[in-house]
Amino acid sequence: MILYPAIDLKDGKCVRLLRGEMDKATVFSASPGEQAAKFQAAGFEWLHIVDLNGAFEGKPVNEAAVKSILKNITIPAQLGGGIRSLAMIDTWLNAGISRVILGTVALRNPVLVKEACRQFPGQVAVGIDAKDGRVAVNGWAEVSDMLAVDLAKKFEDAGAAAIIYTDISRDGAMEGPNVEETARLASEITTPVVASGGISSLEDLKHLKEHENTGIEGAIIGRALYDGAIDPAEALKL
Repeated sequence: MILYPAIDLKDGKCVRLLRGEMDKATVFSASPGEQAAKFQAAGFEWLHIVDLNGAFEGKPVNEAAVKSILKNITIPAQLGGGIRSLAMIDTWLNAGISRVILGTVALRNPVLVKEACRQFPGQVAVGIDAKDGRVAVNGWAEVSDMLAVDLAKKFEDAGAAAIIYTDISRDGAMEGPNVEETARLASEITTPVVASGGISSLEDLKHLKEHENTGIEGAIIGRALYDGAIDPAEALKL
């Protein structure tokens, strides 16, 4: 399993939201580039970046912060939030992002996602954010009728590098991930799944790792790293 430390960007700063609510943001660093360098120094081999403003506005907003992160690291980074066109994907990949995450557009325009997977093989992941099993979009502001597993199955033959699966009800709440739902999703598709939302302890990571055989190939950790609830060295060793 690959561990992805998360940098969520709001107004140019590193923040963590509680259950995806923009007005419940805690600022952890005013320097995203510095924070990214710390994660790399701790031994992490990938970085997960989300442009929160971009997710709500449907276009990139925190470009300067993302570029400052890229200047400060040599490890690969994946980016999501407001990326909704082939041109924007191309722009970010040329800027140094290793993998883009397509979320809202996966529900609204699956044809575009499949074309992106074809044009940029290995560099496109599908972000599926769910509340009570149903897909949420536009920065989690809207919950659709589509089941997360049904959306994931739409991209089975598209060549997506991964499905990033987030349980919104757990995100930032430090209540533990929804391991059972994540494992169920992973077992029903062949695309690798990266778990996100609620990971708050080494026990949570152990629980996820027990289900690695279902197809869970990674985990995203946010608040637990910033709060010190998870020690990077211990997590990476595990």
